Amino acid sequence: MMEASMITFLLIAVVVIIVLSVFFSFFPVMLWVSAWASGVRISIITLVAMRLRRVTPSRIVNPLIKATKAGLGLNINQLESHYLAGGNVDRVVNALIAAQRADIPLEFTRAAAIDLAGRDVLLAVQMSVNPRVIETPIVAAVAKNGIEVKVKARVTVRANIDRLVGGAGEETIIARVGEGIVTTVGSSDSHKDVLENPDSISRTVLSKGLDSGTAFEILSIDIADIDVGKNIGAYLQTEQAEADKRIAQAKAEERRAMAVAHEQEMKARVVEMKALVVESESQVPLAMAEALRSGKLGVMDYMNLKNIEADTQMRGSLGKLNDGDDNSRPPHK
Repeated sequence: MMEASMITFLLIAVVVIIVLSVFFSFFPVMLWVSAWASGVRISIITLVAMRLRRVTPSRIVNPLIKATKAGLGLNINQLESHYLAGGNVDRVVNALIAAQRADIPLEFTRAAAIDLAGRDVLLAVQMSVNPRVIETPIVAAVAKNGIEVKVKARVTVRANIDRLVGGAGEETIIARVGEGIVTTVGSSDSHKDVLENPDSISRTVLSKGLDSGTAFEILSIDIADIDVGKNIGAYLQTEQAEADKRIAQAKAEERRAMAVAHEQEMKARVVEMKALVVESESQVPLAMAEALRSGKLGVMDYMNLKNIEADTQMRGSLGKLNDGDDNSRPPHK
């Protein structure tokens, strides 16, 4: 009997434990008690309904307790609807509390919209209170005298909550500041002007309104580092001179090739003319024979012509001998 009663007691205890665990898991009594103790009036039925809607009650009730203690005046339906939309309820409530403490006007609907847009609304509020410093990479620009100047800047920005949804991010700020640095340095007559007055870059860039359309408000732009780089102007002039030299060499080579071709053409024409002379000379004996035959040239005339020709050949031979003797003689001292 004792063993049967003991088994029955154990079975009843197990059943009671199972029932209580199911009850407390489905009916978050401790969370309900904690809410009532914190001054949040919420019924247990509402918590059960959250379970039925597959909403974790603690994700809603705990932020609601913080909001109530901070005096935000939020209700459970606002938080639950934001949770069902995929938002981070706890982060939104923390952002609202931080904004209230910093005296920053921020409503729940605005904070929820920022959170659903993928922005960190709590970080935005913190950046509104404590401005953030964005360091740009090294920006290389060239002054009018051709000297390269390398500039690194620090941009102090504050989050603009009104433009946080749809506004550009840090990358746009960095790109615009870099563009302003390049424009300012490029408009300087000499790199020395930039080195002597680096604050001119800050003033010029800051006056351009670079924060328009972004989620930030630029408070200041400070030049962190400025160095002198390469002589880009001299390098470009050297490259241009080298290119001009190659062009001149190509044109000279073209003219030389044309001159060689013209020389060969003239040599061919000389050979052609010599051939014509030889051909004409071969016609002379035939013409003389025809003249003798027709009586246009007498025998005495022919003999005089031969004598003149022989005399001419003799004079030419003597002239060549005299030239050879003059070349072989030693020069007079």
